[in-house]
Amino acid sequence: MLTTLMVAAALVLPQTPAPRAPVDPDPYIRLEDVVVDARRLEDAAEEFVNEVAAPVRRRGMARWHRGVCVGVANLQPEIAQYLVDRVSDVARELGLTAGQPSCAPTILIIATTDADAFAEDFVAMRPVLFRPGGSGMDRGGAALDRFMNSGQVVRWWNVSQPTDSDTGQSVVRMPGQCNLSCSPMSGNSSSVFEFAPNTPVRSVSRLSAQYRQDLKRTFVIVDVDRLGDVTLAQLSDYIAMVALAQIDPDADTRRFDTILNLFDDPTAVAGLSGWDTAYLEGLYGATWARISQNSQVHAISDNIAREYRGAQEADPVEGED
Repeated sequence: MLTTLMVAAALVLPQTPAPRAPVDPDPYIRLEDVVVDARRLEDAAEEFVNEVAAPVRRRGMARWHRGVCVGVANLQPEIAQYLVDRVSDVARELGLTAGQPSCAPTILIIATTDADAFAEDFVAMRPVLFRPGGSGMDRGGAALDRFMNSGQVVRWWNVSQPTDSDTGQSVVRMPGQCNLSCSPMSGNSSSVFEFAPNTPVRSVSRLSAQYRQDLKRTFVIVDVDRLGDVTLAQLSDYIAMVALAQIDPDADTRRFDTILNLFDDPTAVAGLSGWDTAYLEGLYGATWARISQNSQVHAISDNIAREYRGAQEADPVEGED
């Protein structure tokens, strides 16, 4: 049982960020610098999106549809509440709702002292939570093996669902699902149409589809013994980034100023950067019903550029009334 693995209940993370030495921005592409210099903002945005996004193969990018409920296990109450509050605040900034303390977690953050062993035991205990069996709901068995054995300080696993945007119902068949009288005990002959979801098609297009990809649950496992000098504020922002979007755990983000570089150099990033905030706002602000992942990358990149330029233009110029 999960309760037998709750060995980190008394662990405390540093709550006050330690003073950080000035960081030379040259190794990173900062969003602010991209706007200032001659580099085309859309190109840089598209490069960042392509690097960090990790949608399910042959599916669109997923996002939370209405709201999230954040839960934390194996940490002291005040530490857990800080994590819940910060991730929930970021979600609200994106236009989502955040559940009350009694809600059933859709984002579950678990602290442990041996993340590889815990992840393996957790998956073995409830494998259907990680691979529900519906087409296009997770990144597959190989990715799950990497999740269990990655050795990462923080690891995450997203489950998404192809959803009919009109009805909110799943458009993929789940194991055991049946729409009509397909039980052998009924005496009726069964057909494939009785087991598959029935989704009326309102239009036919090569550019768009009537379904969306909804995030359904996210697990985040934190190896507290390996956090080092990472502060609670930094950790909270990192978790917010990987819990609210499908982020590639193998992304090479060294050339960007992003919270995803936290465990490479904790002194180089204080929290969500301009790129991180722009990416999340672009993901949740973009309007699409597109089949092609490339089209969605363009949509997010364009939204990043548009929103960021709009914010820059809205700021008063220094020295002007």
